Amino acid sequence: MYKIDNGTFLGVLLVALFSLLATIISHISFIEKYGISALVIGIVIGMIYANSIGHIEPKSWGSGITFSAKKILRFAIVLYGFRITFQEIASVGAEGALVSFIMLSSTFILGILAGVKLLKMDRDTSILNAAGASVCGAAAVLATEPVIKAQEYKVAIAVSMVVLFGTISMFLYPMLYSFFIENPSSIFHMSPKEFGIYTGGTIHEVAQVIAVPFAIPNHPEVMANSAVIVKMTRVMMIAPLLIILGLWLSLKDTSSKSNKVKLVIPWFAVYFIGVAGFHSLNIVPKDIVEMINYADTFFLTMAMTALGMGTKFANFKTAGAAPLYGAFIMFIWLVVGGFFVTKIVCSFI
Repeated sequence: MYKIDNGTFLGVLLVALFSLLATIISHISFIEKYGISALVIGIVIGMIYANSIGHIEPKSWGSGITFSAKKILRFAIVLYGFRITFQEIASVGAEGALVSFIMLSSTFILGILAGVKLLKMDRDTSILNAAGASVCGAAAVLATEPVIKAQEYKVAIAVSMVVLFGTISMFLYPMLYSFFIENPSSIFHMSPKEFGIYTGGTIHEVAQVIAVPFAIPNHPEVMANSAVIVKMTRVMMIAPLLIILGLWLSLKDTSSKSNKVKLVIPWFAVYFIGVAGFHSLNIVPKDIVEMINYADTFFLTMAMTALGMGTKFANFKTAGAAPLYGAFIMFIWLVVGGFFVTKIVCSFI
């Protein structure tokens, strides 16, 4: 339970001010062009603060920063449901939904196995790394953190992997389309809809997915629409993924003495589905939804900034290069495996 005392209020206010700065920076044309979101800028600002002048921060402010990283985060994930409707998911067809499911589940499992078994990373870093690559980037990392209760620096590591390989994807996919995929006589040819499904099913961040079609001259509208809807289908799947993850962790952490399972259900993920379902009824006016989404982005930025403020660069040394190798393995699977999965699924459905 958090007490909203003077120190907590000042801590939240500090996080909000840094988040406002991140939001302003994200609207600079150069930054917008490369799809760098306020969430990413927020964690960078938070980390710079933590590793420079953060030591002079009054201890009483710490509860406000923790409140932002925990409570505000959960609230923001619930509000994220206003970005999705069940109708949008249905409109992309069975092939889009199937590609989303296959790529999310396979990438998540691959990320954990490669991290824990092959690269000998700790479980939390492996899970966060896998969540960021398989679902929806930084937002998925944030949503997964409360379920596994990971340390702040592990969240920062996973987000940095999303930024690195998601940015590479933004430049790589338009090149692949222009040189290999667009040509109808190429064995790698995809229709605009198929390429949209491939993009939405394999690139990390929502903003990065949106950026790819717009980097292709005269891209068909169906390409951009398919990419965004398939991506939002992946976003929707974060809720059942987190519920399954919570149940799995409950079974893994069974007490050897009592042999009882402590059930862990991330209720905020359940509420997220409920909000998406409510949004699907089209009761709330569009302009109100836009305001909610804008506020939600700010709340997510606050949570990310707060996590950055709890991250020390020294902790990165303990992780070594393993998270980078793990993220690279998932990236190769997303680009190569995702291409063939999309081609096969679209051929048979």
